[in-house]
Amino acid sequence: MKMKAIKLVVAGALLGTAFGGLALATPAAADSRTCKGTIRSASLDDVRVPKGATCTLLGTRVDGNVKVGGGGTLVARGVRVDGDIQAEGARAVSVTAGSKVSGNIQVKDSGAVTVTSSRVDGDVQLEDNRRYVRVNGNRVDGNIQLKDNRKGLQVHRNSVDGNLECEDNRSKVTGGKNSVRGDKEGQCRRF
Repeated sequence: MKMKAIKLVVAGALLGTAFGGLALATPAAADSRTCKGTIRSASLDDVRVPKGATCTLLGTRVDGNVKVGGGGTLVARGVRVDGDIQAEGARAVSVTAGSKVSGNIQVKDSGAVTVTSSRVDGDVQLEDNRRYVRVNGNRVDGNIQLKDNRKGLQVHRNSVDGNLECEDNRSKVTGGKNSVRGDKEGQCRRF
């Protein structure tokens, strides 16, 4: 009888170790964050800026996407985003200070937009924005596409592997010293 008890204890210990090992191998829950303030040097899966909120990201690492809701404001300085930065109907979007976006920056029907001193592996697509748009000093592996913006547009000193396309922007478009491997089109053809 004692031998049977010892076997059960040993078997229980082995099963406990096996199940304990499995529990340790289980990945942690995703860290998606709703941002209504400032997030500094954190590592997150996704960031969502809710309607009307202001979010400041300072040196933040985002493994997924950043999405800005209607009336929201995003200030991103020195961030690393593995996915896209997307906004529709936002109050303002600013991506600056050595930020790196592995996907695209897409801002539509929003207020002021600033993309400066940043690296974008995809495209910069800014369309139908109501306030001043600045795209200066960036390295873009895809295209810069600026269309139907309403209050002035500045495009200076960008390095673009794709095309620089400016169409139907409703007020003065200024720019220059852009290095473009593809085509310079529309209102940006001389920049």
